[in-house]
Amino acid sequence: MDHVAIMNKKWKLIDKILSGKKTIESRWYISKRAPWNRIKRGDIVYFKDSSCPVTAMAYVEDVKQVSDLDSDKIKLIVGEYGGEGKICLTNIENSIKWVSGKRYCVLIFLKDPRKVKPFNIDKKGFGNACAWICVNDVRTLIS
Repeated sequence: MDHVAIMNKKWKLIDKILSGKKTIESRWYISKRAPWNRIKRGDIVYFKDSSCPVTAMAYVEDVKQVSDLDSDKIKLIVGEYGGEGKICLTNIENSIKWVSGKRYCVLIFLKDPRKVKPFNIDKKGFGNACAWICVNDVRTLIS
C-alpha cells in the first residue's frame, strides 16, 4: 500500500527525513484515523508539504500503535522516541503539551528515505484537512 503524508511546511520535516535526523513519523489522534490499522512494514510513504508537490518517499520498516493514551504513556513515548534521529521533537515539554488529550499514536519507522521527482496529487474525496492518505497505488492520485 502507498501512503501520502502531508507535512507542516514551516517545520521543514521532509528535509530532516532526507538527512536522517528524523527516522520516525508520528501521528497523534483523538480518534482512530488513517494510517491507524492501515499501514504495515514494506509500505511506502510519500511526503509532501502542505500546498506543495510530493518531493520525497521512504519505506516503512516498522509500525507501532499505542491506544488509550494518558499522560504517563505520552511521556514514555516522547521520552523514548522524541529526540533527534527519531521523531525529532525540538522541545519535549511543548510536544507533551501538544499531544495532551490525544488517545491514539502511530509511530512509523522509516528506512531508505529519498527524493522523488516532484509530482502533484489530487486530494479530492479525501477532505481539505486530510493529513494522511492511504491508496493502493499513489499514481492514481497524480494530477
